[in-house]
Amino acid sequence: MADRSPTPLHRFATVTAAATWVLLFLGGLVTSTGSGLAVPDWPLSFGQVFPAMVGGVLYEHGHRLAASAVGLLTLVLAIWVVVAESRPAVRALGIAMLVAVLLQGILGGVTVLYKLPLAVSVTHACLAQVFFCLAVSMAIVTGPGWGPPRSPALSLGSPVAALAAATTTAVFCQLVLGALTRHMGAGLAIPDFPLAFGRLVPPLETTGIAVHFAHRCGALVVTGLVAALVATVVRTAPALRPLAVLLAALVATQITLAAIVIWTHRAVTPTTLHLVVGAAILGTCVAITLRAARIARAGSPAVALGHPVPA
Repeated sequence: MADRSPTPLHRFATVTAAATWVLLFLGGLVTSTGSGLAVPDWPLSFGQVFPAMVGGVLYEHGHRLAASAVGLLTLVLAIWVVVAESRPAVRALGIAMLVAVLLQGILGGVTVLYKLPLAVSVTHACLAQVFFCLAVSMAIVTGPGWGPPRSPALSLGSPVAALAAATTTAVFCQLVLGALTRHMGAGLAIPDFPLAFGRLVPPLETTGIAVHFAHRCGALVVTGLVAALVATVVRTAPALRPLAVLLAALVATQITLAAIVIWTHRAVTPTTLHLVVGAAILGTCVAITLRAARIARAGSPAVALGHPVPA
């Protein structure tokens, strides 16, 4: 029987993914508190490595320190994977993580030096979500559970993997709209909830209102897809039920947070939690997609991330 205990590499990959989620929270604090330009220079802060951590500097410089820590973890992880992993696709994943974190650091600097340009700020936010997905994927594929499924395999024609991938795509698009809403300052462009200016469809008089309303419509699409995915998993994939339950709980939490953000006029805590719960939803969708695809291929000689799946 194969050893199914976690390896040191898997534990390290899991720590990196968890640290990335914390970094997303700290980045959310920067935007929620309006501290994006509290430190006007980069890569130093007021020409120092450790400036006085007061006011907005606490959030912005704290975010930089956390980003540096995640960058170091990613460097170690990438080297470890390249040296120790025999699977080419997993080694490529490690390299992709390293490239993404380096690019993310550069975008962070450009964001500050050019005074928060919208396109760069939104790209920075979206790349953070992509990097989190890569980190979650690495934690999964280095884990002891990434082997032949114990439960009966899904048929190759199962809709679970395809539906999970479609849901993941929709969630990412929703996070892009969320990033636009945040960085355009359109979080309160529609000041009431669940209605919009007391109507189902608000007057789309400004770009901010249009983007905000698109974000709300995207939430409806995501909720529908998640409901369909959870129902399909419950019916056909017992091994994925814990993840499906987690996903349903996260979406319910996210909808609640969205309401609280509006009702509290974008209070810092719910606004920041709204961002990181969105990231958790995306990561959970990625996990379901990967595991559903793995189960669906269990009876096939197809190669999964470099290893043939035994019949």
